[in-house]
Amino acid sequence: MIERLAVSGYRSLRDLVIAPAPLTLITGANGSGKSSLYRSLRLLAEVAQGQLIGSIAREGGLPSTLWAGPEKFSREMLSGEMPVQGTVRSEPTYLRLGFATEDYGYAVDLGLPQPPTAFPYDPEIKAEALWMGPKLARSGAIAERRGPMVRLRTEETGEWRTAHTDLASFDSMMTHAADPRDGIELLMLRERMRGWRFYDSLRTDREAPARRPQILTFTPQLSADGGDLASAIRTIRAIGDGAAFDESIDDAFPGSKVAISAGDHADIEMRQPGLLRPLTTPELSDGTLRYLLLVAALLSPRPAELIVLNEPESSLHPALIAPLARLLLLASRHSQVIVVTHSAALRETLSGDPRADEIRLEKRLGETLAPEKEQPDWHWPAR
Repeated sequence: MIERLAVSGYRSLRDLVIAPAPLTLITGANGSGKSSLYRSLRLLAEVAQGQLIGSIAREGGLPSTLWAGPEKFSREMLSGEMPVQGTVRSEPTYLRLGFATEDYGYAVDLGLPQPPTAFPYDPEIKAEALWMGPKLARSGAIAERRGPMVRLRTEETGEWRTAHTDLASFDSMMTHAADPRDGIELLMLRERMRGWRFYDSLRTDREAPARRPQILTFTPQLSADGGDLASAIRTIRAIGDGAAFDESIDDAFPGSKVAISAGDHADIEMRQPGLLRPLTTPELSDGTLRYLLLVAALLSPRPAELIVLNEPESSLHPALIAPLARLLLLASRHSQVIVVTHSAALRETLSGDPRADEIRLEKRLGETLAPEKEQPDWHWPAR
């Protein structure tokens, strides 16, 4: 489980460190930074996929993603005695992302290319670190990268070995130094991060991928767009917890049953009390289909270590919020679940449960803060 998540220099997240729970609700007003926190988690996951630089490019390049305010706020700026203004920088421009679990921590530091290159909007990876424990310390370091050089601590002697001296600035040591011998921790953490699941585009409109009949195939995890919903449900019944699936459907739609039709191109069939025939996927309401997608995502027979949902309450009738809350708690028994939400009802339903926590974000002078939470201690790797 992620015990500390740190972001610095990304959009409104000038310097934010949070401690997620097994089930964490990220809340706050529009513009408070919830989407930025969600995207920063996605960027971290894309380090393990080797797609970090491309993802930042799709956001407009590094300059458009950087914190736009001053490096630091003076006491007079915070009190309003002095207008917010630029200051002389004491550190280079950066975008930093990191997290720590009980056993490992990882951080990456991105900066502007020096000297300017043919691709001035692409960031360079300036530094990376992998360490043991929740906080970076010299004694716990396992792998470190500064500029083009990567060093790994050898398993036999504990001494440092140089693994790369000319690693390209757009390549991460996570993908290029994961050696099965000395870099086994990098390799293991990379594969764990590749298993993180993000759901923010579960469409339910008339042309949604989930509404199309599909050829059934073994699908232990629902895809990001939900286009393999029927296969995911069939897989849950084949190797997963079919009883939990049925209970989650009955909790939201009392007396209803969900089955998968036979044939080359399968479809979902939902039987409801009082109807003489089942409803197929094209006939389901947007809210009903979204709830089925969430059940399939959260009850995966191969649960991810981390599942991140962006506004899962969209299209749901208020009566479905309590079943959704119970579904989230059920999923948090085998996955860490982070939910970005605007739903006051979802917050109230989960309030007081020991597995759930709310991190409320606020803006102050353009900066995203979590004022109700004590910020955990965190150290970034040196360049």
